[in-house]
Amino acid sequence: MEERLSAVRARVRSFPDFPVPGVLFRDISPLLKDPVAFRALIDLLEDHLRTSVPPIDFIAGLDSRGFLIGPPLAQRLGVGFVPIRKKGKLPGPTESVSYSLEYGKAELEIQSDAVEPGQKVVIVDDLLATGGTMRAACELVKRLKAEILECLVIIELKFLKGVEKLESVPFFSLLQYD
Repeated sequence: MEERLSAVRARVRSFPDFPVPGVLFRDISPLLKDPVAFRALIDLLEDHLRTSVPPIDFIAGLDSRGFLIGPPLAQRLGVGFVPIRKKGKLPGPTESVSYSLEYGKAELEIQSDAVEPGQKVVIVDDLLATGGTMRAACELVKRLKAEILECLVIIELKFLKGVEKLESVPFFSLLQYD
């Protein structure tokens, strides 16, 4: 496991002062470009979910990087994938929620029939920073009366304390940065 985790960590690069001065951006593009490291990432996330979480009905991925890890993970687990998108990107009836960002407001949506009441969902994204987007995604899944088993990310920026916004929802991050 440690070898696979090292392969993943080695493919995350940092860009200072992006997107604004004072922010150290963690970029997963090199991880996505490296098939060995990407396979190691999906292996690690699959191992975690199989050993630490009850059986799952769906993986819900956040727009847009959650779409990159969610489908391969769902396929490995033999479950479906549900997209949670930015407002205006999904056809048909949707549930939506507004939330605050560091630089303003945003809105997320999920299709109203994406999951059934009582179904078990893991929500995935690449990164947890302040927690606003993940918290909004949790609110959407809860509105559909599904059960959130866990919120899962590749990277957690611990110094921003985003996990506190998730309240009692179980949370897992593969890599943590202070």
